Amino acid sequence: MTDLPPAADAADQTVPALAGLRRRAPVARPVRRGHQLAVLWQVAMQRIGSWMRRAGARPVLPVLALCAVPALAAAQAWGPDMALFRIGSAVGAIGGETAIEPMPFEQAGQSFPGSAFYYLAPDAAAGQPLADGAHWEGESLAGPAARALRAGGSALDRTRALTCLTQAIYFEAASEPDAGQRAVAQVVLNRVAHPAYPKTVCGVVYQGAERTTGCQFTFTCDGALARVPNRLFWQRAETVARAALAGFVYAPVGLSTHYHTIAVHPYWADSLSYVGTIGAHRFYRFGGPAGAPATFNVAAYRGGEPVAAPPPRAAGLTSPDAALDPLAIERAYAQGYNAAQTAALAPVNAVPVSRVGAYGAPLPSHPAPAYAPALQARGGDALYTARTLPEGQGVRPEYTGSGQWIARPGS
Repeated sequence: MTDLPPAADAADQTVPALAGLRRRAPVARPVRRGHQLAVLWQVAMQRIGSWMRRAGARPVLPVLALCAVPALAAAQAWGPDMALFRIGSAVGAIGGETAIEPMPFEQAGQSFPGSAFYYLAPDAAAGQPLADGAHWEGESLAGPAARALRAGGSALDRTRALTCLTQAIYFEAASEPDAGQRAVAQVVLNRVAHPAYPKTVCGVVYQGAERTTGCQFTFTCDGALARVPNRLFWQRAETVARAALAGFVYAPVGLSTHYHTIAVHPYWADSLSYVGTIGAHRFYRFGGPAGAPATFNVAAYRGGEPVAAPPPRAAGLTSPDAALDPLAIERAYAQGYNAAQTAALAPVNAVPVSRVGAYGAPLPSHPAPAYAPALQARGGDALYTARTLPEGQGVRPEYTGSGQWIARPGS
């Protein structure tokens, strides 16, 4: 093989991919770029052919090279546009080592699950960061889990309940993970089972929506229902709602009846019992008797679902319903419990034991009913005092020694 004709340094910089395929000659004379390409092409083919002969390979690879190398060599005519073909932050020179800067997710200390997507995303995710101690699957702070509630009633009731619960999950937690959506569904069903709230799913979801303010779920009164939901996210929320109405219980939220996003801090947050943070929501339950497991009664659900839509706005209702204040509900249950305890411990002097009812309160006395003349002639009310039963005043002779020794052992 003969020596190559000399090439200018500019050509070396223009065709970095083929710079190592030729020898350098000490002759320095200007060569046209087209002539350089022809020479480089010839040398490349000679080397490929020599390698093929030594390896005893078939001549199909040179044919492939005929297609590949011209395309690579022709790219040198693009000049500065060759920078478009650099990978990552590759920086190098002909005959030198190529230095590649690692991407951020490839660097120690900056890698985490999903970091590649995070760094390659076109826009940084904006929004409120999760609160300290946030988690996705709940913790042991939830307390006792709720009992399973299964939707009953007619087919119309089940359809309306599914629609309302899906709406609540979609508009409240469409972007949440599965845990966040299940938690929202469980809060709705916990309210259905609590005596302080309506006994239907749609009644709970749309409670307070007839007011200009005071709706329990903001999407029912802020115009969100006017937006057409995304089909994919709607089906996902419907799957969660269907499972919840079939008896699925999401235990990490326990008996929670309230939640709020981590971006706000409502007035009742410091008074209710904090359960935990799941996704972008913080969950709370009632304290005291209002939050006791015995207070929740899933059997109270009997269907009778109203229309799955906000009720008409009532004139003059411009303030929240005071009866729905969570702190007022908690206080009312505590006062009722204390009153029942006081009544149970009250003294019952001068009241016969037979006339003492529940919690120690005396039974009310009622006058004897008015009987027909025929019953009055037979004895009237005395007929129903159980004094005329046969042998009702004594014990049969054969049972008089019942419970006594026939003969003492050892006697």
